[in-house]
Amino acid sequence: METLRITTESADLDIPLIHRFLSQESAWARGIPLSTVEEAIRNSLNFGLLLDGAQVGYARVITDYATFAYLVDVFVLEEHRGNGYSATLMAAVMEHPRLQGLRRFMLATSTAHGLYAKFGFTAPLKPQSLMERFAPNVYAATF
Repeated sequence: METLRITTESADLDIPLIHRFLSQESAWARGIPLSTVEEAIRNSLNFGLLLDGAQVGYARVITDYATFAYLVDVFVLEEHRGNGYSATLMAAVMEHPRLQGLRRFMLATSTAHGLYAKFGFTAPLKPQSLMERFAPNVYAATF
């Protein structure tokens, strides 16, 4: 029987795997340098999804733990998709004690609206009040 475990301990994370996925397979962080991934991990609340001790998924939350959180870098390795692991990972994120009572919890997605809707995420109520400064090719410029 397979053992699925979620950890928030950075020491348990497979950083080379996270970097490989983000830099080579993700649609949002292609080319991201390892040093940037390491810095992001150091400054975030991380969720590693482990199957029999091997990492198969990941999510990262940027937060002040009081009023705001932003969910990023969510993935399950392709060969492990379709098993409900993304929902398990999201449940762990949403149930984390330090992420309760926040005024705003945001994310951006181009493909997983259905998953996030199950956890209460919706389109912004007032999109006209949101602004962004977006640099989609920032990692390509670092080479």
